[in-house]
Amino acid sequence: MQLPDAEQLLQTLAERIRPLIDEDTALVGIHSGGAWLAERLQPMLGEDLPLGTLDISFYRDDFSRIGLHPQIKPSNIPFDVEGSHIILIDDVLYTGRTARAAMNELFDYGRPARITLAALIDRGGREMPIHAEVVGATVTLEPGQNIELVRDTTGHLHLKLTGGV
Repeated sequence: MQLPDAEQLLQTLAERIRPLIDEDTALVGIHSGGAWLAERLQPMLGEDLPLGTLDISFYRDDFSRIGLHPQIKPSNIPFDVEGSHIILIDDVLYTGRTARAAMNELFDYGRPARITLAALIDRGGREMPIHAEVVGATVTLEPGQNIELVRDTTGHLHLKLTGGV
């Protein structure tokens, strides 16, 4: 299977997000891939656009089953969430559980006016009624396959296919 180019999808995502930005908009990336994307999107969309990151490890509904991720990073929301339009950035939208956890954590910081979910890849397979309003690409995978966003030493983003038959 040929995966789309992550750098081109990043450009597509920026083009699709740009019309949604108003004076109350902020970007929030979900660690780790969504945070990488948000950091790259900010200069494309406007340096003055507030930028935050979330590590949703403690908000996952499967935390007791999968345990603590060894790469926990602190969340950083250096702006007032109350009344803001949050564009929540995820790398790969799958079951919807990561996005749900991120929204739960965001509400601990305040009540946003609205949240727009943007994902680089939508791979289907929802377990929750969550959808991205902005998507770079939709990909269909074989059972057992996963897509991972990786960042090389130069900061460039790549999609990696794992698992499968």
